[in-house]
Amino acid sequence: MRTAWRSSVFWSLGLTAVASLAGCQAEIPKETASSDGPAVELGSASGDMGAAPAKDLKRIIILTNSASSFWDPCRAGIQDAATQLKLADAGLTAVMDVPDATPQGQLDKLRQYSSQSDVAAIGISPVDSANAAIVDELRKLQERGIPIVTIDSDLDRERFRDVRYAFLGTDNAAGGRALGKCAAALSPDGGAYVTFVGRTGAQNAIDRIAGFAEGAGDKFTSKDTMSDETDRTRARENVRNAIRNHPDLNTLVGIWSYNAPAIVDVVREQKVRDKFKVVVFDAEPLTIQAMKDGDVDVLVVQDPYAMGFQGVRMLAALVQKDEAVLNEMLPNHGQPDGDIFDTGLKVVVPDESSPIKADLFTGKVTHMTLSTFQEWLDKYGLTGS
Repeated sequence: MRTAWRSSVFWSLGLTAVASLAGCQAEIPKETASSDGPAVELGSASGDMGAAPAKDLKRIIILTNSASSFWDPCRAGIQDAATQLKLADAGLTAVMDVPDATPQGQLDKLRQYSSQSDVAAIGISPVDSANAAIVDELRKLQERGIPIVTIDSDLDRERFRDVRYAFLGTDNAAGGRALGKCAAALSPDGGAYVTFVGRTGAQNAIDRIAGFAEGAGDKFTSKDTMSDETDRTRARENVRNAIRNHPDLNTLVGIWSYNAPAIVDVVREQKVRDKFKVVVFDAEPLTIQAMKDGDVDVLVVQDPYAMGFQGVRMLAALVQKDEAVLNEMLPNHGQPDGDIFDTGLKVVVPDESSPIKADLFTGKVTHMTLSTFQEWLDKYGLTGS
């Protein structure tokens, strides 16, 4: 891995989605600007991301941490990148690979890649930020000259930063702080909360949970962090147990995308909406509908489409040794935190009456109402983010 390559000013993508998430072909409208800044001109995309690559094309692989619908916009971004960057002309293709949501599942995939000659580059969302076996396999791939980046969730930066060229995704600590500020605005007198997450060892979970505590402030007390190991039934049961075990609980915090629908299901089931503020990450379709129905107080929304598009863009540049693109994407690479490509955040509230206001936030955080967010989704053909 050539650490001399420096990297990029954030090239903001106005998220463009494909109508081809189900494998059909669709024409993507060309855009010249978006609410997120300068946009890329978009062409068309087609094909099934799970299909075998064309003969003799080497694969840029994005390895997810689960089969959550959070990854659907990322898949669209991967697909658009393959088309717009004309990867086939360079002998490349881009695909998403989905393991079984366990460290062993990711490890098995990485070992497969080690034996395959058509692997050009890998972007991974580590299930466990400090899993030594996963790190060892990534090192082996790196030593073979295969570029590695992390997407959505990083490796342990203090111990394993050298294993990947860069991280692309949300500043998860900042996202946690933003969600904590939202909780404080909703409950100025504070209270007690439980955080719900798939895996506590994932770096995005660690950062979001710590950030939430910081943003919420001293008036809030954490009662528990409950992991479900990506088991949706267990995710709902965790919410039931939290409500039963902590009578003073007033805030339910969803850390991973599917935790929000799990929280909503249980709150509806027990008819206790008036007792709880529901503050969550991500915007799965069910979560968006729940906010429309009055069952979610705030969403902190990431940009998985940009993670997919920009992840493929960076990996393709690494494969092709395109230093111009790398310098644009990460101009301070090699300096402290110069290896982080921030895809930004949106804070989405039900309507203007929410006590959560734009002046609470700084940095790459955009405040918007649900109706504005829905217009943004509709503009790019997305059902969630």
